Amino acid sequence: MLAVATADGHLTIGAETFRAALGRGGVRAAKQEGDGATPLAALPLRQVLYRPDRDAAPLSALPVEPLSPHDGWCDDPTNAAYNRRVRLPIQASAERLWRDDPLYDIIGVLGWNDAPVRRGRGSAIFLHVARLDFAPTEGCIALAPADLRRVLALGLTEILVRT
Repeated sequence: MLAVATADGHLTIGAETFRAALGRGGVRAAKQEGDGATPLAALPLRQVLYRPDRDAAPLSALPVEPLSPHDGWCDDPTNAAYNRRVRLPIQASAERLWRDDPLYDIIGVLGWNDAPVRRGRGSAIFLHVARLDFAPTEGCIALAPADLRRVLALGLTEILVRT
């Protein structure tokens, strides 16, 4: 099922619309590593990851896997594992997925710059839990926890990001 995310902070799937946080760098077609922008693109949802110590697995039509404390995502364009899930520690820059805050309690891995991976085009674009104040993300799309679970349960498979 397709959802549409708009730069004004909404995600619509079917007849339902949810408040969303998008990247601090706005929405851009020319996404680059570190720019804080959400890609202006069709983003397929590849899989769902979750913190099994905090809540039950979310319902989804896609593969759902538990995270471990050693999971990370490589954001180093010079490394062969760039824009891939990795086991920490590694000898490269990588974002820790097992966070102290709840932002990555549920992660929908979005298909951005992954088929094929292009160095510097951006990494770790996720659908994840929003901050309480819906502050901008580093380029991801974020929803309230209950809304994220609802969207996944509706059978979300792709997000079209528009301006």
